[in-house]
Amino acid sequence: MKKTIELLKKNDELKIIDAELDIYLEIPHIAYAEVKKKDGGKALLFTNVVDKKSGAKFEEPVFMNVFGSYRRCELLFGRTIESVADEITKLLHMKPPSSFMDKMSMASELFSLKNIFPKRLKGEGACQKVKYLEDDIDLYKIPVLTTWEQDGGPFITMGQVYTQSLDGDMVNLGMYRLQVYDKNHLGMHWQIHKDSSHFFDQYQKAGKKMPVSIAIGGNPLYTWCATAPLPYGVNELLMYGLITKTPAKLVKSITTPLYIPADVDYVIEGWVDTQELKIEGPFGDHTGYYTLEEPYPVMEVSAITTKKDKIFLATVVGKPPLEDKYMGWATGKIFFPLLKTTVPALVDYHMPENAGFHNLILAKMQPQYKGHAKQFMHAFWGAGQMSFVKHAVFLDENAPKLENYEALTSYILDRFTPKSLFISEGILDALDHSSPETLVGGKLGIDATAANRVDAPQLLGDEELLKMVKEVIPDAVNLHQFMRRTKNPITVISVNKTKNAKEYFNALVGLSTNIRIVVFVDDEKNDIFNSYMLIWRVSNNIDALRDIFISGLMVGVDGTNKNILDGFSRVWPDDVECTPSVVELLKEKGVWDLDDKTYKKFQL
Repeated sequence: MKKTIELLKKNDELKIIDAELDIYLEIPHIAYAEVKKKDGGKALLFTNVVDKKSGAKFEEPVFMNVFGSYRRCELLFGRTIESVADEITKLLHMKPPSSFMDKMSMASELFSLKNIFPKRLKGEGACQKVKYLEDDIDLYKIPVLTTWEQDGGPFITMGQVYTQSLDGDMVNLGMYRLQVYDKNHLGMHWQIHKDSSHFFDQYQKAGKKMPVSIAIGGNPLYTWCATAPLPYGVNELLMYGLITKTPAKLVKSITTPLYIPADVDYVIEGWVDTQELKIEGPFGDHTGYYTLEEPYPVMEVSAITTKKDKIFLATVVGKPPLEDKYMGWATGKIFFPLLKTTVPALVDYHMPENAGFHNLILAKMQPQYKGHAKQFMHAFWGAGQMSFVKHAVFLDENAPKLENYEALTSYILDRFTPKSLFISEGILDALDHSSPETLVGGKLGIDATAANRVDAPQLLGDEELLKMVKEVIPDAVNLHQFMRRTKNPITVISVNKTKNAKEYFNALVGLSTNIRIVVFVDDEKNDIFNSYMLIWRVSNNIDALRDIFISGLMVGVDGTNKNILDGFSRVWPDDVECTPSVVELLKEKGVWDLDDKTYKKFQL
């Protein structure tokens, strides 16, 4: 952590904040605002950290927004992200040598791979210089942040969670949010598709407690490795060795059998009783909504160890853009070669951060036969973490660059017809709130590889069209048409909802000569001119099986919040929002410097 701070300071990527700030809302709010700035703002080091509720003052600083820019990511990796992807591609396509020189070259490459394997050291590490056992264990002595007003409590957000299979043959490093229940208990947010959850099942069937060690800090690459979507059973720390060309040096935890990096700042060790579950949450998550209270496993802490001079690493999640935008960018590029082994015709893919990553994937492919794009959809929805993607758009190799949203959207809309849609059902991320039931819901694919011939509608101005819409939908408040120059303009209508949106769509069928794609959103909390946040809202709020309507060439999308009018019986969560009184207090302290325009743009 100290080396990282010096590296970022040297490259003018660090802001040090010495003002006294609270772990409850104040520090997270500043980090949340910082990452919304151009190019992700700066990394933040808070040096004067307090807990006003208990009166505690912490000796260690809090370090945030470390990965929050493209430049910082590459500084932390120590190399270009593309070079890591190229190396993985090379390994995947390694062929038997055909000459003496080929053999020498391969020997050199294979010899360098010896450094990717973690190395277990004897004795203790720097992370175990200070020990807290039995009655001295107190999670409240760590500056764990409470990010949002409705959060169920403080949450560790950058924890490296080390687990192993029941037989000890497989180890896993993952990142999961960890709720502090009291001085010696943590909630384990292990979603069903995570390796730790699979290990938990093994211990539960055997009737045994499960060991867990949680590390915080050390080289930031440990934290990134915890997010790496590697196949089941593959040790994520192999990526650390591959990237740095040095093995991760590990020491054994003092009360569990698990090994953790010797140079991390904190280690929280403990055991999970597989017979006990406890309500975890709510928590303002990276979807921009609060995730609901649900039962999850609980860890009883058996030891806390730290460095003598420690630094607490944390992140903040909520509405995009966030630090995970940049971490996800690195992950997408690095693991592209592995995904390509499942779908060889894949040319490129991109997951826009304002759609919450899993909510939308844009993929470019080389279509080789009729129906190839639909085959791709099935392959994606069955490939590891890609199986949680809700909406996917597939384009041919001639499409514009996937990050060029304006040109790409025009390309899609000029070849779109309702027959381009493919609606299915499958597994969803546990954080999804829009489906009628948890973990399962609608999937939407769009085949934009074929250039369907479409005639443009008869365009009207927004005001004229709104007047006509209000005649058939009295609940309509405002209207705006996006991408008017394309064959399928997108009409966004805000409503004060008193009916199911399908009724609104049916009422518009008479205007099908003027409207092609219509999206309904609630008037409250939506700006119908802000496409960035509309994509965030709608991609979060729809279940394709329930919320996509078709009549002739007209397609409807219900992006409203769901309730009893929609036959929706689950709890609909609130948006994640800053606490206004906290923002005002931070302004008074002179530490809030986000301009009002940006604040409103990202609907903080």
